[in-house]
Amino acid sequence: MHLAFTADLEGTVKVWNCQDAEALATLTMPQACFSMEICLTKDGPFLMVGNSEGDMYTLTVPELRHVSKVNAFKYSVDLLHCSPDKKWIFASGTHQNILPVVFLTESLLTPAEGKSPLSLSIPYSSCCRACWAPRRPSRITVMYRRGSFRKTGFTTFELTAERTGDRTDIQAHQVAAFLLPPHMESPVWMGVGDGNVIVFESGPALFLFTISGHLLQRFEDHQRTIGNLWVDSVHVLSMSMDDSLHLYMWEEEGRYPYLKSCCHLEHVGRDSAPSCYVSKAICDNMSIVCVVSRLRESSILVMYSLRM
Repeated sequence: MHLAFTADLEGTVKVWNCQDAEALATLTMPQACFSMEICLTKDGPFLMVGNSEGDMYTLTVPELRHVSKVNAFKYSVDLLHCSPDKKWIFASGTHQNILPVVFLTESLLTPAEGKSPLSLSIPYSSCCRACWAPRRPSRITVMYRRGSFRKTGFTTFELTAERTGDRTDIQAHQVAAFLLPPHMESPVWMGVGDGNVIVFESGPALFLFTISGHLLQRFEDHQRTIGNLWVDSVHVLSMSMDDSLHLYMWEEEGRYPYLKSCCHLEHVGRDSAPSCYVSKAICDNMSIVCVVSRLRESSILVMYSLRM
C-alpha cells in the first residue's frame, strides 16, 4: 500500500505515504507505544498497537480511527505478531509474570458490545520471541526463559477455532518443546522454517534445530557475536558485531528443510577494531538492505543487489 507507520515515546502514531513530508494521519495515544503490527484482512487493512499499560488498540488504515481496545496484560505489550492468514494475533510482554495471549482477529475487528474478544492464554511465561510458521498459519513457536539460571526453551503450538452455533471454542495444542543445553549461550533472535525447524543464533554461531530439539546444522561464518537475524520463507540473514553479514537460503530436500550458505558480505576497516557493525538487515528476491551503525558517527543505509 506504499504506507509506513511510526510511533514515538510520547505515544504519537503516524501514517506516512512515503512521498510527502507531512503525515497522512496522526493519533496521540494515552501511553507510550511499545509494539505495532499491520494486518491486511479481507475487510481492509488495520493497525494493531500495544502500549506500556498492556492495552492493545485496533485502528483503521490510513485514518487511524478507533475500532477496538482490549487490556491484554498488566504490563507492556512488547510483541505483536499477525499470523500469515491473518486469523490470529499473538500478543505478549517480556515480563516474567506475563502469559502470552492469542486473539481471534475477527473479534478485534468487529467487537461485540459487552463481550471480550475471543482469546486464549499460552501457558509459558517469560516469552522473549515468537514466530508464526509461514506455510502453517495456525502454528506458532515461542522462545522463553525459564528458571533461576534463565534457561532458554522453545515450545510450538497448533491453534484451532471450532464454531458450534453462536459459540467459538479456541484451543492451543502443544506440538513439541525442548530446552537448550546449559552450556549454550542464550539466543536473542529466532526464526522458523516450514513449522518443523527453528533457526537461532548463539554467540557467533548459527543453529538449525527441529522443533523437538534435534540439531540439524551449525554454522560458524562469523568471528564475533551475531547481533540480529532476518528470517523469511526463502532467506536467512545473520548480522554480526564483526561488521559482516551472511546470506543463507532454505532448501527443501530431505525430511526437514536445511540452510544453504550463499555469500558473505564484510566491510574491512582501517584498524583491527571494528568501527561499525551491521545492526539490521532485510531481504527480498532482488536486494538486501541493511543499516550499518557507526560507533562515533551517524548510521548509513546500504543496499546490495542479488543475483542468484
